[in-house]
Amino acid sequence: MNIAATAIINRIAFTIGPIMVHWYGIIIATGVLLAVILSVREGNRRGLDEENIYDYLIIGLPISIICARIYYVVFQWQYYSANPEMIYRIWDGGIAIYGGLIGAAITLIIFCKHRGISAWEFLDIVAPTVIMAQGIGRWGNFVNQEAHGVATSLAFLQNTLHLPHFIVQQMCINGTYYQPTFLYESVWDIAGFILLMVLRHRKQLFKRGEVFLTYVMWYSFGRFFIEGMRTDSLMLGPLRVSQWLSFIFFFSALAIWIVRRRKAEQPWYLDQDAIKR
Repeated sequence: MNIAATAIINRIAFTIGPIMVHWYGIIIATGVLLAVILSVREGNRRGLDEENIYDYLIIGLPISIICARIYYVVFQWQYYSANPEMIYRIWDGGIAIYGGLIGAAITLIIFCKHRGISAWEFLDIVAPTVIMAQGIGRWGNFVNQEAHGVATSLAFLQNTLHLPHFIVQQMCINGTYYQPTFLYESVWDIAGFILLMVLRHRKQLFKRGEVFLTYVMWYSFGRFFIEGMRTDSLMLGPLRVSQWLSFIFFFSALAIWIVRRRKAEQPWYLDQDAIKR
């Protein structure tokens, strides 16, 4: 059978009257829902009122989506300035995770200060679930056939990577096969989620804030190399913008970890008093 001739996955999952529900939105929503469920469970164990998580979600989620879209539009301004009617069409794809993370982090810090909650503890609770949601969300890019890498061959996808048929056919865009960088990042993110979930409850391993800092370093490290394979991101000198951000975030998180360990006595993550302000 000629794989290149087979039908790709339809971006629209179903319709309700005039409303078209896209797979992209369903996949993102699934990741967010699972993240909230797991964060609430961990928050209950840590003594964090689950209402704080729900309240933050109501505020932080729309802000992070808006920031993710703004980031993407700004760095694709040549296209959007000529097609301003496309700016709001977020369901067609086109959100930048770094923009969303920056917006969500700033919102969380302000939220925690207002509520009198330790921002570091809150970040530790949600960090593993955020990277899990990121790993799930990358499959929205898969459906939309975006965030892919450079052109490759059918033989590489089938015989070297041994990918299932549905991924191979979706990586054929206008007759050309591409590197499934969405898959590379999804696997990296899910591996980070498993690692953090396994290590988070080891006694005297993480101090307050270090689960989150580990997340930042893990994600940034993998994103730096995966981003270098992509073809749809903006270059800034010898590297892509997201690679520069990955570099900055990785070494900033590492520096903060070292300084906090040396400068002040931080409670261990498993310390039940760590949630107190």
